Amino acid sequence: MTPDLRVRQRPVDRCEDHLPPDLHPVLRRVLLSRGLGDPERLDLGLQRMAAPSNLSGIDSAARLLAESLQGDQRILVVGDFDADGATGTALAVRGLRAMGARNVEFRVPNRFEFGYGLTPGLVDTLAENPPDLLMTVDSGIACLAGVERARALGIQVVVTDHHLPGEVLPSADAIVNPNLPGDTFPSKALAGVGVVFYLLGAVRGVLRESGWFQGRRSEPNLARFLDLVALGTVADVVPLDYNNRILVRQGLERIRAGMASPGVLALLRVGKRDYRHVVASDLGFAAGPRLNAAGRLEDMGVGIRCLLSDDPEEALEIAEELDTLNRQRKTLQETMQTEAVEQVETLLDSLGDQLPFSLCLHDDRWHQGIVGLVASRIKEAKHRPVIAFAPESEGAETLKGSARSISGLHIRDVLAHVDAGHPGLIRAFGGHAMAAGLSLERERLDVFRQALEHSVRAFLDNEAPRREVLTDGELNPGDLALDFAHELAALGPWGQRYPEPLFEGAFEVVDQRIVGGAHLKMVLRPAEGGEPVDAIAFGMLPEDLPSRSRLRLLYRLDVNHFRGQTSVQLRVEHALR
Repeated sequence: MTPDLRVRQRPVDRCEDHLPPDLHPVLRRVLLSRGLGDPERLDLGLQRMAAPSNLSGIDSAARLLAESLQGDQRILVVGDFDADGATGTALAVRGLRAMGARNVEFRVPNRFEFGYGLTPGLVDTLAENPPDLLMTVDSGIACLAGVERARALGIQVVVTDHHLPGEVLPSADAIVNPNLPGDTFPSKALAGVGVVFYLLGAVRGVLRESGWFQGRRSEPNLARFLDLVALGTVADVVPLDYNNRILVRQGLERIRAGMASPGVLALLRVGKRDYRHVVASDLGFAAGPRLNAAGRLEDMGVGIRCLLSDDPEEALEIAEELDTLNRQRKTLQETMQTEAVEQVETLLDSLGDQLPFSLCLHDDRWHQGIVGLVASRIKEAKHRPVIAFAPESEGAETLKGSARSISGLHIRDVLAHVDAGHPGLIRAFGGHAMAAGLSLERERLDVFRQALEHSVRAFLDNEAPRREVLTDGELNPGDLALDFAHELAALGPWGQRYPEPLFEGAFEVVDQRIVGGAHLKMVLRPAEGGEPVDAIAFGMLPEDLPSRSRLRLLYRLDVNHFRGQTSVQLRVEHALR
């Protein structure tokens, strides 16, 4: 256990309890501690989705897309180079084609050539043969110059995004974003792919009213694309509010039924996940990283081609290419993480073992596509907001930074505070509460580091961040059973702001062995008695345990599927000292 780790049980008084009286007390505790006391919120059917009517700009955008489709105009989808952007782009292309579009294509900016979003440079590449309509996915809200340039070329622009807008909005023909000022759509946590899903539904409605689907054209069931929505939503780590939980649950159910796109099934296969038993974490830790590897190291177009393929063999071939890229990403990341840790240790030595409230790390050798992962790992290890920087290109004076924050500290608001206090220091920034991106000049890094520290201290009221783990209490030995594990799993999907249950308890070690070279497989018996239960501690070895015989553990209760057998398994997160 890390010395500064504080363990506390989640409070359960956050909402009124209207749950069934016969509900298992642990399940009741889990739900109430997550603010879910309304039994209707356990219904994750599609009919419970938030209505699109309050999503600002959706009607205008839908009409523009429908008119372009009906007029056989050229539509270009420009997506972001992460998993949310890739799934949203694939969804837009698949959805529009399913509704009869014959001239819809996609572009994803190469991050190393054009940078993020719809830039003027990217638009200029379209000048010789411009599309009639350009639709952004998971970007665009901050791309003022790019949108202006596109419209100057006579291109209609529809922006679909979910990032927080700045003070000035782009001059697009239509903007669909649940976070626009005055927007009353209830799910502000909608991912970029979720915004596209809603917009496609609105486009279909416009086409239906116009009689487009009469005759030979069949009206598509857009629910068949929910596997893409689920993957993008989970991979983007947006909060799983009620609406997002519906989207993810419905997507997972379709994947488990084998009704997913060949690309999604292929990504799960190369990630050694059985689609029949897929859970949200499989999307986040197996499919998502392999998709993201394309955007981090090369061109996200490879990932989108995987998601667009209707040929299982072709999809698998591309997924294997993505898997190779992901292994390369891991190697680079390991090297960069080692160097980042060395920087932090050097800083600790110079400051007398007292870390600042924030960390800014930089190395000219680092890869800009991977700095976000490094920032995330250092953040987890040191419980500080971390920004990792890499050169925009080899030898460039502009640095690209990726920020990761801790719970309770809105990193985009922190960057806005820095920007307000030091105009011109940051060239550009954007993002969310827990993650953001920015760029600045190399020579101003030290000034930025000081300004960031000042702002973080102000936001935290000058109280140093302290690591805290919230648990869902202890389980009785009788609850360590397959039936209860299934009941618990049925309350998912789990994710950001709707965390998977974490339990604590004392156990005796019956048996232990190392598997996969770096993981500890154990057989444990509850200290208060009961049947032995299997456990796995990923990334943990026997020497990492505080005791070889009796342990106090923080763990999650898993349903384990292995070689045709289903069993209960504890997934150990921490061994407490």
